[in-house]
Amino acid sequence: SKFDFVPGEKIVVVDDFTQDAIGDFPAKWNTNASGEVVTIAGKPGRWLKLAGSGFFSPELINALPDNFTFEFDLLSPPTFKSGFSFAAVIAELPRPGLAGWQGANNAFTLKLHPGSGAVGSTGTELRQNAVSAPASSKSTTKFTKTANPVHISLWRQRERVRVYLNEEKAWDLAKALVPAAKFNRLFFAFRNDEVDSEYYVANLRLAVGAPDTRNKLLTEGKWVTHGILFDVNSDRVKPESYGALKEIVNVLTENAEVKIQIVGHTDADGDDARNLDLSKRRAVSVRAVLAKEFGIAEDRMDTDGKGKRQPVDKNDTPTGKANNRRVEFIKK
Repeated sequence: SKFDFVPGEKIVVVDDFTQDAIGDFPAKWNTNASGEVVTIAGKPGRWLKLAGSGFFSPELINALPDNFTFEFDLLSPPTFKSGFSFAAVIAELPRPGLAGWQGANNAFTLKLHPGSGAVGSTGTELRQNAVSAPASSKSTTKFTKTANPVHISLWRQRERVRVYLNEEKAWDLAKALVPAAKFNRLFFAFRNDEVDSEYYVANLRLAVGAPDTRNKLLTEGKWVTHGILFDVNSDRVKPESYGALKEIVNVLTENAEVKIQIVGHTDADGDDARNLDLSKRRAVSVRAVLAKEFGIAEDRMDTDGKGKRQPVDKNDTPTGKANNRRVEFIKK
């Protein structure tokens, strides 16, 4: 029930399929089934349509350390059937390729269906197997609202795994994984036994490292987060930003004398003046949320925006752009 998701400190992989042509299978993926990059009416961005039974693996992900977060958007078909299922799997495979999770030394599987969900792990030491959420639970039934995508967030901290659907925690497993597991592959598994049944995935993001908000802000003087998200070209703070906002709130609440400056940054897409204005408005929106929803006094916070003028990464890849889109909290 507690949304405490905070993405990893550094974004290492982003795939939004902007570098792939509509109608093609993504160049940096592998599959033993079929799929294509598509657009969906009324939904922003590009999506990978999973249309055939099999495995779909982003080859650009080949190392998953002790602490990482993985996020993606999932959309089920308007009319789902009972004969198909979707699973996201992190695995320790003994060799490259699409061996499937049955061949893994260790694996963690998140299974989702519009009416239910389950998580489980297998491996050299079984830790957690087929822990299911009731079909009537709030989190899983939200997945039946097929008009809108569900934002899936998976957070590994060594043995512990948390899974979130939109801004709600669905599972929290303290002993889900073998600590020594060296996960080296992530893939989606899809079984399609019905005609016109498919899933769509988009906006994949892998980040590594554990956030250290207190030390970064109080000792180093600045905390940078990629976990405060906004609608495209908008200053509206998304609900899934709650975990990252709560991180800074905890530090400010426990250190009442600390004042901060909130600074927004954008990527290089678009006009310089518009990006500068957008970054300033986003910083103001963050301050407003911290004041209104968390009770932080506004006179402890001022705001600024730098637009695209202070990049921390290249602006020619989706991953680089994602690293440049950030909010900084600077101790005054």
